[in-house]
Amino acid sequence: MKPTPTSEAELLERALSISGYTFAELAAEANIAVPDNLKKDKGWVGQLLEWHLGASAGSKPQPDFVELGIELKSIPISYQGKPLETTFVSVAPLIGVHGLKWAQSHVKHKLAKVLWIPVEGEREIPLGERRVGSPLLWTPSADEEAQLQQDWEELMEMIVLGQVEQITARHGEVLQLRPKAANSRALTEAYGANGKPIMTLPRGFYLRTQFTHQILQRHFGQ
Repeated sequence: MKPTPTSEAELLERALSISGYTFAELAAEANIAVPDNLKKDKGWVGQLLEWHLGASAGSKPQPDFVELGIELKSIPISYQGKPLETTFVSVAPLIGVHGLKWAQSHVKHKLAKVLWIPVEGEREIPLGERRVGSPLLWTPSADEEAQLQQDWEELMEMIVLGQVEQITARHGEVLQLRPKAANSRALTEAYGANGKPIMTLPRGFYLRTQFTHQILQRHFGQ
């Protein structure tokens, strides 16, 4: 892995230096094998970018570039420049959440400053031939943060009230809560409607594609 960047400018410069390259070219430099597809290697693109950019946090619940307070997010886009999938933000806490405020939440900390790296994501393009796009350093505007906070508070209130199993992907304007587990046997504890513990699938917070599309549109003027 390349050394951790010591400034925002150095990180952005490094991200710009890999834009236009294919995954195969970047993987060869990092001595990382290119998988046939991402079905079993969902985190592969992120790991490749982390190697080249020198991310330090790994899978810990803190920004990827801890010293800079910057989170790294790759975002697969279509030929038209639209995001092809929702963006995972963090695992949702399901117990011990009474009194948890937006200001202390992982979602707020993870999204305080994000380095977005658009990547070609159309399935017909072989993985090794997909290219990395131009980076974008983003901090939520007051309006964007207000939208995120409102959704987070509504979803967390449902969790506190024991309604986690009633939450669907339709809840939330910009932020949604969805099951996040390798398989249906990976259960975790949550509150049921009667306040007693139940076992349920772990949940994760995800940004909706229309939200991330707006971020890209504003920056790249699509």
